[in-house]
Amino acid sequence: MSEAQPHTYDFGDFRIDTGKRLLLRAGDHVPLTPKVFDTLLLLVAHQGQVLDKQELMSALWPDTAVEENNLNQNISTLRHIFGETRGENRYIATIPGTGYCFTAEVRTFKVAIPEETPTHSRIAVLPFENLGAGPEREYLADGLTEETIATIGQIDPEHFSVIGRTSVMRYKCTTRTLAEIGRELDASYLIESSLRAEGGRLRITSKLIRVHDQLQIWSASYDSEPSSLLTFQRELSIAIAEQVRLRLSPVRLTALANRQTQSPEAYDLYLHGRHFWNQLTGPTTRRAIEYFTRATALDPGYALACAGLADCYSSSPVHGDVPPRLVMQNARDAVANAVAAEPNLAEVQTALGNFNFWLGWDWSAAEAAFRRGIALDPNYPLAHRMLGVVLSHSCRHDEAQPSMQRARELDPLYAMHQSLSSHIAFAARDYPAAAHFARQALVVDPEFWIAQLHLAQVAVELGDYDLALDALNKCGRLSVGNTKALSLRGYIFAKTGRTGEALEILQTLEAIARERFVPPYAMALVHAGLGHTGLALDWLVRAFDAHDVHLVFLTIDPKWDPFRHEPSFMALLKRCGFRNVVPEKSGFYEQVI
Repeated sequence: MSEAQPHTYDFGDFRIDTGKRLLLRAGDHVPLTPKVFDTLLLLVAHQGQVLDKQELMSALWPDTAVEENNLNQNISTLRHIFGETRGENRYIATIPGTGYCFTAEVRTFKVAIPEETPTHSRIAVLPFENLGAGPEREYLADGLTEETIATIGQIDPEHFSVIGRTSVMRYKCTTRTLAEIGRELDASYLIESSLRAEGGRLRITSKLIRVHDQLQIWSASYDSEPSSLLTFQRELSIAIAEQVRLRLSPVRLTALANRQTQSPEAYDLYLHGRHFWNQLTGPTTRRAIEYFTRATALDPGYALACAGLADCYSSSPVHGDVPPRLVMQNARDAVANAVAAEPNLAEVQTALGNFNFWLGWDWSAAEAAFRRGIALDPNYPLAHRMLGVVLSHSCRHDEAQPSMQRARELDPLYAMHQSLSSHIAFAARDYPAAAHFARQALVVDPEFWIAQLHLAQVAVELGDYDLALDALNKCGRLSVGNTKALSLRGYIFAKTGRTGEALEILQTLEAIARERFVPPYAMALVHAGLGHTGLALDWLVRAFDAHDVHLVFLTIDPKWDPFRHEPSFMALLKRCGFRNVVPEKSGFYEQVI
């Protein structure tokens, strides 16, 4: 959305520059996503008028059928920016059953049209096509795609954003046309690249294509020895930035130069590690750890490889039932090495935040790290996603939603973003929204086990136990035996009076525990369903002794609401450093000190 004649709109401490598509507070830039900016612009341009929700949605998404929740999230984001608390209408008033009205006094000024006005564009780096380089080079093509996305994402993020890796990788070997891809990703520009082996050299060809008219506005070829691939992303990123006439600051050039190692062998191992890490399974995570470890052995100061290693260790207990105390020191060391090597990388700060959230249980430090990661690279989806998670677990649900929305915008076809949006809505007790996002995740990836788990947990609260059990059947198969599916099944059996089957689940968990680590939290959950309050609390204490990462769910999971006034439960949360919340009759939540 844009206006033919640029204006500035002043209200309170804020100014909107429609030509530059900027919101300023006391002269400082307030970053907004394109759709949130468009929502604000519509409201301000019609100050004092009631705008119907359907009219707003039709204007904001003219060719797309979207849920009303998308509009609601935009309004919630704006209210947070304006500092409005619940019930206030200093800027935006809700008209029940109708829509919204912008209530603040607005002063309008016309401004001169500059010769060139930078706008915010979205760019998609399509998967590098491996043309005759051999299957052994497939990891390199994928790695170049990912690294190009990361480096371009740091160039002038105020004026363009880069779509995340998972969304673009869906177009690998696609038959869709560039116009179709651009429309589906809502991208202004596409980058097509190919990788070809010619003798002992690699030839990389890239093209920049403007989506709306399919015009090829730039192309270049790079002949490279494998050892010179280290400089490839930086050169390509700068060339693309120049072609789309975006500003490129010396500070950001330095950041790009510092991303990678000077060791070609270490870089090659890093690309292998990312290739396996992105598959998100227990066996491939172990392979990723092997490659990252070898990369850091060659270059102990390789920050990205250290960060990748830390992410593998920090998440392995929740995704793969790895004993937390077995990996805690390894994760801590990897994070420390990454920060010591290069603290000013979004990946490093996000790895620090992941450690502090899952293993360190220092959520204030985790939040600070995720926010710093976003400041370093506003286009890094994982930082936005994990900020949403830590805010949600801290019971700051209204703040969590915009972070997850931004992650979805940056990587719209990544099922994890939809699935964690379900989890955040579930934590806020918005079960219809939680069910919606879980189903959206399964539309994106029907084989994604975490989405099946999130669908099951919300189905329990909605009373649809058949749906929950069916989802858990799939979850257990797809997760290759993660105990979360089994323990939730036992909880459901207990809550629905199938006591014998719940006890069988406990026996199964005990049998598994004789062979490998079973999180004590899993046993506690089944006992909670059976109404065994004392045993459930005993197992939670064992979970604390094992530093079971699943204890992070105690703050938000409604299955633990009956325990929130138990002195032992409250004492356990205090030992963990977590918050305890209890539901009010109104349906909102307040912190219990």
